[in-house]
Formats: sequence, C-alpha cells, structure tokens
Amino acid sequence: MKKVVITGASRGIGNALVRKFLDKGWFVIGTSTSGKCSINHKNFKCYQLDLTKNTSISKFVKTIQEEHPKIDILMNNAGIAFDLDGMQLDVDVLKKTMEVNLFGLVDLTEQLLPSIAKGGQIINTSSMMGSLSEFGGGDSPAYRISKTAVNMYTRTLAARLKDEKIRVSSVHPGWVRTDMGGKQAPMLPEEAANHIYKLVVSDVPTGLFWFKGKRYPW
Repeated sequence: MKKVVITGASRGIGNALVRKFLDKGWFVIGTSTSGKCSINHKNFKCYQLDLTKNTSISKFVKTIQEEHPKIDILMNNAGIAFDLDGMQLDVDVLKKTMEVNLFGLVDLTEQLLPSIAKGGQIINTSSMMGSLSEFGGGDSPAYRISKTAVNMYTRTLAARLKDEKIRVSSVHPGWVRTDMGGKQAPMLPEEAANHIYKLVVSDVPTGLFWFKGKRYPW
C-alpha cells in the first residue's frame, strides 16, 4: 500500500486531500499542530507537527522513520496567511509567515528526504500570488513573498533530486472556500483535492508549477 504524508490535514484542502487519498486506497499520514484530525479510518494516522519548531519537526520525522520507513508522497500543504488583502509589509508578519510557509516546509522536506522512495514525489502547495510573471498587485506582500520562495525551492530541489527519480512540483490549488480563502471563494476543497490528486498520478516533468493539470507560469 502506497503512503502519503499530508501536512495541515485537520481542515480545508488538507482534510479533503486525506479523504481523496483514502478513497483511492492509500495509507495517509496526516499532521496538525494539535495532533488531532476529524477523520477516523484504519488507513489514516494523525501526528502532531508544529512547523515553527525544529524540535517538533525532528520528533515527527524520527517517528515516521521508525513507523513508516518509506513514503511515496510528501504533500507540503500546511500554510498560513496573516496579511491577505493588506498592502503594508510588516517585517514581523513576514518573519512569521516565512517560518511556516518556507522555513518549516524546507526543514521538514530535507529531514524526510531519506524516507522518500525512488519514484516518489514532493508536492509543494504554492499560489498564483507567488507567480512573478502573473503578478497581480501589491497586496498580501508577506504571503506573496513566501510563495515565490517556495517556488524557487521547488525548482532547486527538483534539480538536486533529478537523478534520484523523485519528482518535485509546485501547485496552485485555486481560490478555495476554506478559512484562508473565505466563504466567497468559488472552489470547494474537494475540487482542489481532485485536481491535485490527478497531478500526483500523472506522468508530468519534475520542477514545474501546476494549476488544474496545466503548467502555470513562474
């Protein structure tokens, strides 16, 4: 049975991804800051993970390596956005945003690399708001900066892992009706999860940015 790690599994897109992978017969390892998730399934286990703390990341990785020596997919889904729609760049907000969206993501990924099977994948949740060529304005600066940085990590990691046959992708999930996206968002989490799952099971090149199965501009 193939195994996937999904961070931020307690709600929103992460929760929908857990349900999608379970429905397709995967064993799912989920994370949340509390260590609790609402899903009860024989092929699902939820672990505590705080991406702002190196000790929490190291503890999680050690547990995974002991209980699940090899995983097929790492889905870096967890993220935060403190300044959506804001125009002022606050350095403290930027630091807090980068701590989760970039530094925690990178720390977790680098520590888990030995556990990812050849032929496996790493999916980094990004955003169209992190695209330089499709730049939409000066709002949400901390969030935009963090997602642009995630995209560069995707590209550099893909180049590093090319010979290891591990595919690395960034994905824009869409404007999704979650706590972050808001009630006015047009896309449900289940739809976003469907698109992301299709990407996982498709034979696409490494090191690219995707939205609804199509390449998205950096």
